[in-house]
Amino acid sequence: MSLPWYIFAVIFLLFTACSQPPPPTAKRTAQKPTAHFVKTASVSPQPLTTTAVYTGTLRARHFVRIFTQEQGRIIRLPYYEGDAVKANALLVQLDGALLKAELNKAVATHKYARINALRLQKLAKKRLVSADELSRAQTEQAIARAEEQILRIRLSYTKITALFTGIVTARLAEPGDVISENSHVLTIIKPSSLVIDVDVSEWLLSQLKLTDSVDVRIDALGTKTFKGTISRIHPTIESRTRLGRIEVTLRPLPKGVREGQFCRVTIKSHRSKRLTLPYTALRRDRNGEYVFLVDANNKTQRQTVRSGRRLADSVEILEGLKNGQVVVIKGFLGLQASKTVQTVD
Repeated sequence: MSLPWYIFAVIFLLFTACSQPPPPTAKRTAQKPTAHFVKTASVSPQPLTTTAVYTGTLRARHFVRIFTQEQGRIIRLPYYEGDAVKANALLVQLDGALLKAELNKAVATHKYARINALRLQKLAKKRLVSADELSRAQTEQAIARAEEQILRIRLSYTKITALFTGIVTARLAEPGDVISENSHVLTIIKPSSLVIDVDVSEWLLSQLKLTDSVDVRIDALGTKTFKGTISRIHPTIESRTRLGRIEVTLRPLPKGVREGQFCRVTIKSHRSKRLTLPYTALRRDRNGEYVFLVDANNKTQRQTVRSGRRLADSVEILEGLKNGQVVVIKGFLGLQASKTVQTVD
C-alpha cells in the first residue's frame, strides 16, 4: 500500500532541517570599563603673599596744645590757624603788671631779710644776739628768697613761646579775653611728623615688621601712588575689633598733605612657606573638608584636611596632607574613593 504524498513531503522537510549545520555561537566579548579622566596637582610648600588695601588717616605725630599756667588778660596772640611759627616765637602774652608789682615787693622783702640776717650774724659773733633770733632771721631770708623765685616763675608764665617750628591748627581765644589757669589757647603741629594711622587685622600684624614698604594713595591728591614705610607697630590689639595699629611714614612728604586726610594703604605681607594646593581641589560635605588623593596605582583615596587662608587660586592646608602628595583638581563628576583614574594634562 502506497503512502499519501503529503507524508513524503513532511519526511523530506524533516531530513532537510536536520542536515543543516547549527548556527554559529555568538562570542561574548568582555567590554573594558571606561576610564575616569582627572586632572591632578602636587601638594607643595609655597611662600604665601597677600596684598590688601587698608584705609588710614594722616595724623601729626608731634603736636602741642598750648595751655595757660596763669590767669589774666591776653594782650598778645599774633598767630591764627594755618600760620607758620618758628621755634621760640612768642605765641601768647598775658598782662603781668600785677605779678610784676608783687615781684618787686618780694625783691624788696628779700633784700631787707638778707641785710637783717647779715647784721644779726655779725652780732651773733660778738654774742650780742641769741642763736634763736639769728635762726629766725635766716629763716625769714630763706622764705623771702623763695617768694621771690615763685613770683619770677609765675611772671615767666605770662609769656608762652613755641617749642618747635610748626603750624597753628587751632586758635581758641582772642586778645582781650580774660582767661583762667589751664585754659587751652592754641594747638601747634609739626608738619614733618605726619604719619598715617592704619588699623589692620591681627593675623596680618604678626607678619609685618618695621621698615616694610607699602604703597599709599591719598584721595585728596588724586590717583598718584606714594611710597611709604612702616615706622611703628603698636604692641596691643583692640579686643572688640581684633585690629592692631601701625604707623606709616611718607618720605619725602608729598606737597599738599594735611592732617586728617583720608589714605588708602596697600600692604603686601610675606609668610613662611606653607603647604598649598589649588583651591579647586578642596571639597566639602557635612563631614567637613576633604580632597581626593591619587596613589601610585592610580586609585583615589578620600583624605580629610583642614584648610587655612585662601590666597587667589590657592589655599593653605594646615592639617591632613604631606609635601609631594597628588590630589585631584578636576574631574569630580562621579568620582569616588577607591576608583581607578587616568590623569590628563
